[in-house]
Amino acid sequence: MRPFPAATLVLFLYSMIISQLHFTTSKPLGFSLKLIPRDSPESPLYPGNLTQFERIERLVQFSKAKAKLVTLLSTLNATKYDPNFIIPLAIDSYYYIGKITIGTPPKDVLLMIDTGGGLIWTQCAPCINCFPQLYPIYDSQASSSFKTLPCDHPLCQGERSIFQCVNGVCIYSVHYGGAGPTNGVAALESFFFPDDKAGHQIVTIGDLMFGCSYDNRNFEHFNGVISGILGLNLSPDSLFGQLSPLVDSVFSYCIVPFSQGLTGPAILGFGDNIPLPSGNVVTTPYYTVPGTYYYYLHLRDISIGFQRLGFPPETFEFINGGFFIDSGAPLTNLATNTGNGINVYQVVMNALQNHYDSFHLERMTGVTPYGLQLCYRNRAGFRQFPSLSFNLPGGDYIVDAKYVNIAFDAEGYFCVAIIPGEGQSILGIMHQQNVRIIYSAALGAIQFYEADCSNDRI
Repeated sequence: MRPFPAATLVLFLYSMIISQLHFTTSKPLGFSLKLIPRDSPESPLYPGNLTQFERIERLVQFSKAKAKLVTLLSTLNATKYDPNFIIPLAIDSYYYIGKITIGTPPKDVLLMIDTGGGLIWTQCAPCINCFPQLYPIYDSQASSSFKTLPCDHPLCQGERSIFQCVNGVCIYSVHYGGAGPTNGVAALESFFFPDDKAGHQIVTIGDLMFGCSYDNRNFEHFNGVISGILGLNLSPDSLFGQLSPLVDSVFSYCIVPFSQGLTGPAILGFGDNIPLPSGNVVTTPYYTVPGTYYYYLHLRDISIGFQRLGFPPETFEFINGGFFIDSGAPLTNLATNTGNGINVYQVVMNALQNHYDSFHLERMTGVTPYGLQLCYRNRAGFRQFPSLSFNLPGGDYIVDAKYVNIAFDAEGYFCVAIIPGEGQSILGIMHQQNVRIIYSAALGAIQFYEADCSNDRI
């Protein structure tokens, strides 16, 4: 698969669906969505008072699941409707939960946030088969704003269809590894989101395309509290894919610093709800690949402190696995087996080990969370922690030294917050703390700058 310039492909897909949909809102539009980490005390899936060691182990588990999902999806063609299409390991790779309000009269639903997926779906009565959930199941027949997606819509018929028209009804069927299928009707409905710049007013978006899932099997992982899934990638059926022209083709988030391995909620802002840039703003282009909708970046090299590691320039090209940024991956993954035979993970870890060994720190073994392989005992007064930089066109993405590692202060050691990946490398949210990330489909670029993310509120 050849990479596509992001702006060209994305704007074409957006124009295709917007020409068919009629939103009951006008530009400019700004709204926000609260992203709740599944292990946060605010989460309905909160596992209880885990130790820091246990929390980090779960972050590693989620990160590895996301990396494996990306690798497996890269071998599948998800651009056409396939009743047997399987999304492997998807349930374990979902890290955020969001509460969405839909329908007339409005009803709340809790959805897993899929930063790498497209379809927005929720359980929908009348049900053939539905699993228990915390909120009452959304009833399409009780909503005056519900309507089905017409079969002549380009996403239901034609070369770029992702749904299928059967007996005059636009339908879908998606399987997930260890869960599913979810079967339903592609439909249109009113959605409601907070507007944190208008005194907590509510933004109403009519005729948003979503999946009305009336037949759902093997979703025990949702523990009776989750209603479905909300996709946020560049796909034309995702939330961002549909609303991009109405929000100036831009969304943003800012990750609040972790506390002992526990992440707090993040605010996903669209359009006018994004704070104006301040300070040194870096703009770097992203690209897309047919069949995937991840935000791939043109990574040139990696630096530890002021030391460039000197990777061959083709190491991070998509043909060798690629490098992308993901708000759904807790930890950064670095590939152990790129297409040009480079073990990126080992090169980076060797450089960090050489740095810490030069200060004669005591390396820890056999006591760390699975996947964190480079750990050292704390030394009183030691401050020589290096930054981690990803060298990109337009400027370096710099991970501040205090966010490169995870500190186990009670146990007296710290670990480098990087885990080995497969062919692809992923910049995870542990290394996005206190950085505002702005995704601009109009520019075909990502912008970023340092910020105090704790100021974000809904």
